[in-house]
Amino acid sequence: MKTPDMKIPDLRIPCEGLLFDNDGVLVDSDLGVDRAWSRWARARGLSAEQVTAMVHGRRSADTVALLVADPGERPAALAEIDRLEIEAAATTTALPGALDLLTGLPDDIWAVVTSGVTALARARLAAAGLPLPPVLVTADDVTDGKPAPDGYLAAAARLGVDPARTVVLEDAAAGAEAGKAAGAYVIGVGPRGLDTGAQVVVRDLRGLTWHDGVLDLGAADLLRS
Repeated sequence: MKTPDMKIPDLRIPCEGLLFDNDGVLVDSDLGVDRAWSRWARARGLSAEQVTAMVHGRRSADTVALLVADPGERPAALAEIDRLEIEAAATTTALPGALDLLTGLPDDIWAVVTSGVTALARARLAAAGLPLPPVLVTADDVTDGKPAPDGYLAAAARLGVDPARTVVLEDAAAGAEAGKAAGAYVIGVGPRGLDTGAQVVVRDLRGLTWHDGVLDLGAADLLRS
């Protein structure tokens, strides 16, 4: 496995597991996120713009802990935002290339690792028309969310793969840090991916293929390489 500071010959990355973030990588949930968190913020007299700017790549529980000073009020505040996000999940769409890539992968090599709770992750994947992953690791499954590596380490373990032989695909800085901390090779996805430390950033998942233990980026639209 190449280390993140080494050049990748021909953009072909040997790997035995592909670990996908969900929002911003497989699905576009931005509309639902903005609606839900804006409504939640306004009800508490907070700036909707500031709140929506800080939620990407972070568990809702962690965001609530930052924004709600009284620990006694946090459980109700968390339950409310989880409800609002699930209600808004119907607006979720698949990002370009996601369906083609996922449906071409063997079940034993890919997983989704998301900061969303399980019900939300399933609702967004269903709304986007994407298959449920063989391994799904959510906010409900880890003690520490991204940028801690727990989620990616758990996914690699459930796939039976060495984390150092995996590729993490992320659009958020916290998620990219989590993938790097897990020992994976990290690929940034989309414009937000340019704000991560990923050496390689693709516009979306179009053009990515995996065959015989190699992820090929040769046909991808590269934003950074």
